[in-house]
Amino acid sequence: MSDWSCGWPAPAKLNLMLRITGRRADGYHELQTVFQFLDLCDELDFRLRDDGRIACLDSLPGVAPEADLTVRAARLLQDCAGVAQGVDIALRKRLPMGGGLGGGSSDAATVLHALNHLWGCGLDDTELAELGLRLGADVPIFVHGHAAWAEGVGERLHPIELPEPWYLVIAPDCHVATGEVFSAPELTRNSCPITIRAFIAGDRRNDCLAVVRKRYPAVSQVIEWLEDHAEARLTGTGGCVFAEFASVDAAEQVRQLVPAEWRAWVARGCNRSLLRERLEQENNWGVAKR
Repeated sequence: MSDWSCGWPAPAKLNLMLRITGRRADGYHELQTVFQFLDLCDELDFRLRDDGRIACLDSLPGVAPEADLTVRAARLLQDCAGVAQGVDIALRKRLPMGGGLGGGSSDAATVLHALNHLWGCGLDDTELAELGLRLGADVPIFVHGHAAWAEGVGERLHPIELPEPWYLVIAPDCHVATGEVFSAPELTRNSCPITIRAFIAGDRRNDCLAVVRKRYPAVSQVIEWLEDHAEARLTGTGGCVFAEFASVDAAEQVRQLVPAEWRAWVARGCNRSLLRERLEQENNWGVAKR
C-alpha cells in the first residue's frame, strides 16, 4: 500500500440567491442560483490500494455505505477510467449534513479530482463535471471551483466575480431534507427568471425560504435571532442561515453571541475554491519533481 495523500479540501458553498423557475417532466426543478465558496471545508485523505477495493474508513451516521457519495464517486471514476487500483478514503467531516452547504457534493467532487490526479486518469474538468452530474446536481460547481451563476438544475454554469466578504454561518440542530422541500405543494415553482445584473443590484430572493421556515421551526428561530444583528439569509434549501459582514471582526463579534445550542462559523467568501488551489499545488509539485 502507498502512503497517504492528506488534507484534500472539500469546501462549503453558499447559495446567494435561489429562484425556482419551473419543473421538468422528469420531476427536476429548473432554477437560477448563485454559488460562492467558503474557506470552511471538510478534509479527505487518500491511500491507494493495489487490490482494486474502495473503502471509506469513516462512515457517516444514517448513510449506508453503498449510498456514501465519496465511495460512489470513487467507483464511478474507477469504472469510467478503467482503473485497476483501489483506495482507502478518510473523511474529516466539518460541514453539517442537511445544512445547504453542499458537503456531500463537495466531498464527491474532491474525490473525483484527487483520484483523477492520484490514479493518473487524465480527465479534464468538463469530463469530471459530467461524471459529477451523475452523482448530484451540485457536484459540477465544486468540480469547476469558481463562483458562478447557475441555471438548469444547477449544472449550466457561468463564472462570476463577486465581492469576497466575511460570513457568519449558523447551523441549527436539525437536518433539512432537500427532497421534502422541493416536493412541498406550497413551493413557488414559477418565479420569473432574472438577470445577473438584477442579482448584483440586490435581488437575492430564495424561493425555498417560506417552505423551510414553515416546516423547520428551528431554522426559523435562527433567522429571527440573526435578524437582530444583520440581514439573515438561507443557503439553498437550508438549514444553515448566513449573514454578510464587511470584516472578520464584525462577524466574530456576532458569532460570540450565538446561543450555545447552535453551531456557528466565521468564514471568508471565496470566488475560487480551496480545492482549485490544492490542485495547482499538486500540479506544480509534479512539475518540480520532473
